[in-house]
Amino acid sequence: SSGINAEYGKSVKKGFEFTLMVVGESGLGKSTLVNSLFLTDLYNAREIIPSKDRIKKTVTIETNCVEIEEKGVRLRLTVVDTPGFGDALNNEKCEEAIIKYVSDQYEFYLQDESGLNRRNIVDNRVHCCLYFISPYGRGLKPIDIKFMKSLHDKVNIVPVFAKADTLTKAEVQRVKTRVLKEIE
Repeated sequence: SSGINAEYGKSVKKGFEFTLMVVGESGLGKSTLVNSLFLTDLYNAREIIPSKDRIKKTVTIETNCVEIEEKGVRLRLTVVDTPGFGDALNNEKCEEAIIKYVSDQYEFYLQDESGLNRRNIVDNRVHCCLYFISPYGRGLKPIDIKFMKSLHDKVNIVPVFAKADTLTKAEVQRVKTRVLKEIE
């Protein structure tokens, strides 16, 4: 029992690292949700890209780090954003950059763990992916299914019904039922 308490004390003193990835089309409320969840303003200087430019844009990976402390417990939160996902006319391979990023982070961590100096390893592996599903349309799009199938064995995916607060309870239930059928 005292060993557990000592380990707990060391962990709390050192702090924790958590990497959250947010994926979804532009305008679904990703930035708003992240800012609200962590009471921070990670996206205060974000440039809004006109829609005519977004249709040609490719997926990029952007990371934002913030240190949060609550009741003496420190958290280094890294939010990995994926602007451009699902915004192009041809979204054929838009998940590839994301899959490569996730895989690369695991590879970097493994290399660090295998090295001689393991004291100050930074864990940038993606721990959770919030995947935003558009409320407009008839459920999942082919891009949604393809993305979740290609990433589900690498990271925990939490599907988020974007802008669900604009739907009635009956509409939310219909969307949930339809999505669950499509995922199976």
